[in-house]
Amino acid sequence: MKTNNSENRDRNIPFSKGKELIDRLAQEHSLTREEWTALIRGRTPELAEYLFEKARAVRIRHYGHDIYIRGLIEFTNYCRNDCYYCGIRKSNRNAVRYRLTKEQILSCCSKGYRLGFRTFVLQGGEDGWYTPERMTDIIAEIHASWPDCAITLSIGELSRAEYLQYFEAGADRFLLRHETFDADHYSRLHPPGLTAAHRQKCLWNLKEIGYQVGTGFMVGSPYQTAENLADDMLFLRKLNPHMVGIGPFIPHHDTPFAGKPAGTAELTLFMLGLIRLMIPRVLLPATTALGTILPDGRERGILAGANVVMPNLSPEQVRGNYLLYDNKLCTGDEAAESLQSLSRRMEAIGYRIAVSRGDSLNTDF
Repeated sequence: MKTNNSENRDRNIPFSKGKELIDRLAQEHSLTREEWTALIRGRTPELAEYLFEKARAVRIRHYGHDIYIRGLIEFTNYCRNDCYYCGIRKSNRNAVRYRLTKEQILSCCSKGYRLGFRTFVLQGGEDGWYTPERMTDIIAEIHASWPDCAITLSIGELSRAEYLQYFEAGADRFLLRHETFDADHYSRLHPPGLTAAHRQKCLWNLKEIGYQVGTGFMVGSPYQTAENLADDMLFLRKLNPHMVGIGPFIPHHDTPFAGKPAGTAELTLFMLGLIRLMIPRVLLPATTALGTILPDGRERGILAGANVVMPNLSPEQVRGNYLLYDNKLCTGDEAAESLQSLSRRMEAIGYRIAVSRGDSLNTDF
């Protein structure tokens, strides 16, 4: 797989200067745009190891050695959007489409609860078949059946009224990656009609309503620069979310970006460490994309400061159809049924799976 070196590391930053920036980030939780850019562009393996050591210490200070698990239910791969990087984009006629019924979704939750999951993540494309009435009914049923569990939604850009309706029905959290803060960069990744400003407005709406909010961005997406990543960090600092999910861009063969190089695990891990220092109590997943691009990506993510993993609870017969990018992991230790194996892998690096809702400690707003 080709990897993206578009971050343009013109020259390595001196270790003493990079260490100074990392130490200040750990103390003050912020840097200037120029400092972010210099640190990201000029990073070195030596500097990364220093960063990861600091990030692990901060993560353990706030969350101990617990790893929070989320049961991922990918309930529809229909989508009204045509994002240039996404395998379930509307124009992809080769995608094998599916929708889960309410009964199938509830069955996934029941199975997940028995396995020890106390958070269910309903993730899907922006599918109009799931009307506000249908979604509200599903959310309310899950909330009534498993009141000790958190319900997370990841279903895209909606009206403020819809967000409020789902919150009142029992949804606790909402994941909406901003993908990239820069408006021009955003326009190069999405078709006309989708804007960075509207996506960011959705995130502010979610916070105002009272959700635990998660956002994030792709690392190494086409046309991305170190300055773009610096802007992403500044936006995260301003939004101050409860969770940040980042992962490397991985191309899908049926998209306009099929021939673009993938993002790197190396840069993704570095950004994870930086986010942990900037928002010490944030929830930070080691994402499926990181595990896809690197065999031990999940473990490396944890050791860079992450503290969440999201095994797949979807019915086995549809897991291979929710393909946002090529070679996406959906079996093996990515599957919820393999929780014991995942637990052993976490224990091998000194961490443990926790059976809890795993709420964010980042509550100062």
